[in-house]
Amino acid sequence: MTTSVRLGEIVAALGGELRGEPDTLIARIGPLETAGDDAISFIAQPKLRSWLETSQAAAIVLSPALLPAAPERCALVVTDDPYLYFARLTQWWARRVRPLPPPGIHPSAVVAPDARVAASATVGPLAVIESGAVVGDRAQVGAHCFIGERASVGADTLLHPRVTIAAGCTVGARCVFQSGAVIGADGFGIAPTQGRWERIEQLGGVRIGDDVDIGANTCIDRGALEDTVLEDGVKLDNQIQIGHNCHIGAHTVMAACVGIAGSTKVGRNVMIGGAAMIQGHIEIADGVTVSASTMVMHSLRKKGVYTAIFPIDDHASWEKNAVTLRNLYALRERVRALEKKA
Repeated sequence: MTTSVRLGEIVAALGGELRGEPDTLIARIGPLETAGDDAISFIAQPKLRSWLETSQAAAIVLSPALLPAAPERCALVVTDDPYLYFARLTQWWARRVRPLPPPGIHPSAVVAPDARVAASATVGPLAVIESGAVVGDRAQVGAHCFIGERASVGADTLLHPRVTIAAGCTVGARCVFQSGAVIGADGFGIAPTQGRWERIEQLGGVRIGDDVDIGANTCIDRGALEDTVLEDGVKLDNQIQIGHNCHIGAHTVMAACVGIAGSTKVGRNVMIGGAAMIQGHIEIADGVTVSASTMVMHSLRKKGVYTAIFPIDDHASWEKNAVTLRNLYALRERVRALEKKA
């Protein structure tokens, strides 16, 4: 199938004010700096306005504030939020170029007789769906996926190849899980006894709401007694670890390599930067932003931006600064003693 589409069709579907020729043919979406005369692009940051002058894009999505800097040679789509428009454009474009696979169960898949797979769902090669599991309408279960006993996958959810949904876990509607995601592995529960460790069986599950995205090789552990919970709209990047019994509030986002220890409660609309580490058994309030590589050791009960990063430096300078930090406590005590004498 051809991917070219008239610009007017895009605007009719997504809105915005079209300034230019609606019959302009668009064959792809491209970055502003490299887009050719067959592409539509966007600009969301005013600091990149200089790129407008040199862009060869056939059409550019931009805000009203950037209209004075826009070139006359291309069509324009004016909208208040160009980045949001871009996001919706990619979704619209993907539906055109990636049509849903035909429904049905691949002959090599293994599906328990009492599992319920919707007639409109797709189950790929070598997938396994165990007893009592449920797969909803139009869901896509990729090759080599595993859906355990009594687990459920909601309508229109996409499981890319090699996703594991362990026994008793529930996944909502319109979720997208990338390859290697593991939902419902045992949480890290062990009890010390006489110099060794005794395993604590993890008897809870995982409950995931609607419209949740989970990146490749991200792991969500099942709860020890009650469920680990991810509310609606949570977005997780690749290689994230969510410990057992955590509760992640709606529309919270985390970048790659975040680790959250068990029984931590993260509020709604929280943003956590890459490689941040969150201590267990604490609470993070709604609307908090945690900077990349920050170690959170205590509860954050007030909305705000929190950062704890020791800046990179050449090694010799870093060593000197590290020694200074190590001696701060002793220096503080000396200052206190001097203040008392004064």
